[in-house]
Amino acid sequence: MVLSNDIDLLNPPAELEKLKHKKKRLVQSPNSFFMDVKCQGCFNITTVFSHSQTVVVCPGCQTVLCQPTGGKARLTEGCSFRRKGFRDDLSFIAVEPSKEARCISPGKLVLPSIAIARASFVHADGDFYF
Repeated sequence: MVLSNDIDLLNPPAELEKLKHKKKRLVQSPNSFFMDVKCQGCFNITTVFSHSQTVVVCPGCQTVLCQPTGGKARLTEGCSFRRKGFRDDLSFIAVEPSKEARCISPGKLVLPSIAIARASFVHADGDFYF
């Protein structure tokens, strides 16, 4: 018997994983993140934790950037922000067990065409950097 809403349990879609509780995901991951917040007055950029429990002020002009709530911090109206880090932008590559990765220089790994690895970004020449 095949149901129309069958999904691959080993490779669930990212959209469905994001909707689940942080501890019920296939691989546990937090909902919090760091972000760069740009002040609306002096255009100074400050790093802020998404679930900050204290009021964050701009070091340049003392303007309030965000206020704590019960969960995520509330940004002040007019402030712009962007998420930091590569947590959502990671590249995943599948590797055959018989193949081996070789290291060219510190932090630079050359992988075979099919391998399981986690890279922070892929360079233009096709090499993966960790």
